[in-house]
Amino acid sequence: MAAALGFTVPAWGAETSEAGLRPLVAAMHVHSSVSTGSLSLEQVVEQAEKLGLDAVILSDNFALRYEYGMFPLRGVFRRTVSLPSVLEHGVERYLAEIAAVQARHQRVLLIPGIEVVPHYYWTGSLVGRNLTMHNSQKNLLVFGLAQPEDYAALPVAGNSSSYRYGWTSALSLTPGLLFVPAAWLWRRHSHRTRLVGVVPYKLTDRYRTPALLLAGLALLLLLNAVPFGQPVFSMYESGLGYRPYQAFIDTAVERGGNVVWSMPEARDFHVHEYGALGQITIKTNPYPDALLFTTGYTAFGGVYEDTRTATRPGGIWDQVIGLYLNGHRARPPFATGELAFHGPGHDTKALDRVLTVFWVRERTAAGLAEAMRAGRMYGVQQYRKEFGLRLEAFRVECEKGTRGAGSGETLDPQGARDLTVHVSVSATDHRAHPIKVTIIRSGEVVARLAGETPFDHRFMDERVSSDERSAYRVEIGGDGEILSNPIFVRPVHTG
Repeated sequence: MAAALGFTVPAWGAETSEAGLRPLVAAMHVHSSVSTGSLSLEQVVEQAEKLGLDAVILSDNFALRYEYGMFPLRGVFRRTVSLPSVLEHGVERYLAEIAAVQARHQRVLLIPGIEVVPHYYWTGSLVGRNLTMHNSQKNLLVFGLAQPEDYAALPVAGNSSSYRYGWTSALSLTPGLLFVPAAWLWRRHSHRTRLVGVVPYKLTDRYRTPALLLAGLALLLLLNAVPFGQPVFSMYESGLGYRPYQAFIDTAVERGGNVVWSMPEARDFHVHEYGALGQITIKTNPYPDALLFTTGYTAFGGVYEDTRTATRPGGIWDQVIGLYLNGHRARPPFATGELAFHGPGHDTKALDRVLTVFWVRERTAAGLAEAMRAGRMYGVQQYRKEFGLRLEAFRVECEKGTRGAGSGETLDPQGARDLTVHVSVSATDHRAHPIKVTIIRSGEVVARLAGETPFDHRFMDERVSSDERSAYRVEIGGDGEILSNPIFVRPVHTG
């Protein structure tokens, strides 16, 4: 496994910046045939090589096991649906296969990762014909878990390794005590006979029937308790809010993982007919409020092929950035590009349609993970097959450019008031393409610029506050889309 996490991928001619950083172009959220993808791990890497990508960040489904049981014997009268997943495939086997593929294809960095549904829950009933499963697509992505035991610890619906075994497990075994009185009743006076006239007559044992009933009840209750352990959060409890997700984030981060909220404004709604069982509705509502109501996650999908409002100026993302600036968050939330690739032609997606470009110190899995935690990355969506846009430079500078900071970093002006935002954009075909650049400071649009690639502009912010921390980010549109991560600026002290 160390080989899979430690390969150094040769640079593809990219220039190294003055800060010793190099761009690494990655497709993030990619499924293989281990779970719901149509390509094998080998085929995924081969396609990435053809497209000139530097890295593929896998997000195979961790557990796709859903069940519903009817009260009060949910463990006996239940329906379970299982789909291919990492758990079903075997975590150790999955990691070993990634390492083997990486050894054969060192040009592309292959990062192990999973897509997780920490919790889903049921409302309604079959009898009422309004049974609904909620949040089966409320997903988190996790990268950087190196050992099988790290995955086993994740509190996830369907992951029996994370179930709780304690006094509740002991209580679930107590129905077995019913076998004791059942055995006593069965053995009591089991061979009594009487004479009816001169003919011996065997009496029907009046204790055997209750003995059988007690034994049957004990067996039924024990079967209902299998597997005796309890999931951390019940799928029949609807009022848990974000508790299951926060517990998952905390566990994954403690184990060294990077956690990303997946496509927070995507929605899912399906109605399935099950004959005599009636209709079952499966739905997931958009969840951008997850960015506000959970903490400790590394990033969220900010660029993807679906509805997105959280990244608009003054939206939820800027609100959470504000919490960080005001000291109410220990770390800022960062944005990534997110592909959700399942195979060629699936939803018309190509492996390079949505990308995340990292600025890394070393071209390894550890270097990529460090860049993600630091926010040195941006998301990009390529509208055209012929070319894509690239953010060559994004910095906030002062003192005529002698000092500055990049994405995820913090600039201390030390009294300087000439804060200047430097933005440079190119196209991969090296041709001229029209673009629009929006500069946002702490949720407020401070400049709208227009030009064409290659674009290089310095904007001096003359309205910067002297006594407040601020955050700058940029959005770029045209025949493609770029979303940067914020650069933080400490208050400009006037002395």
